[in-house]
Amino acid sequence: MATMNTFDQVVHRENGILAYAGCIVFCACTAEWAAEPIRIGLEKHPSLAVFPLILGPHNVPAVTDAAQAAEDIPMAVFSAITHGNDQDIAAVLEALAVALRTTDADAAAVFAEFTEAGLGDTPARKIWRDLMSTSLSHFHGIVAESFRKEGREEGREEGVARERALSVLRVLDHRGVAVDEAVRERIGSCRDLRALDVWVDRAFTVKTTDELFA
Repeated sequence: MATMNTFDQVVHRENGILAYAGCIVFCACTAEWAAEPIRIGLEKHPSLAVFPLILGPHNVPAVTDAAQAAEDIPMAVFSAITHGNDQDIAAVLEALAVALRTTDADAAAVFAEFTEAGLGDTPARKIWRDLMSTSLSHFHGIVAESFRKEGREEGREEGVARERALSVLRVLDHRGVAVDEAVRERIGSCRDLRALDVWVDRAFTVKTTDELFA
């Protein structure tokens, strides 16, 4: 299924200045069909027709050189979004990450957030987040804060999981249920809170660890 992102702009007049509408569609595929006009109104008498500008791998180059990316950062961002499914997307994202360090932090944060949103739910997004997580001293704003919040949440969840795993082992040991090293490692390394909740409950009644995992 094609991954597409659409950005629209509304027409309005302010202080005598007319702002024209525009519709840009980013697609990590060749979606020439999306360039067909969108007609609004009656079927035989449309009152408005919008002609989207399609940006995809068929007309946006893959920018893998950091110096080239720094010369035109918006185009490098477009390149990253439209080539999100390419095998060499890591090189495109690395070039963009380096290029963003050549601009001020506020602008870099905006471009970084835009890139993350444009990559959608793809493996490329994880690559991008990993790249950004190593540059939090330079990139701030929503992206940086989301990394900090995510890290705090992951830390809390991991702490809860470790405590529940220890509870399972304590109950089994207290009841004299034999626990070999392999089972002890499986329980201690588990971070699935739902599974750990089940094991805690079963630990009070099982006679063997096989029953614990049944």
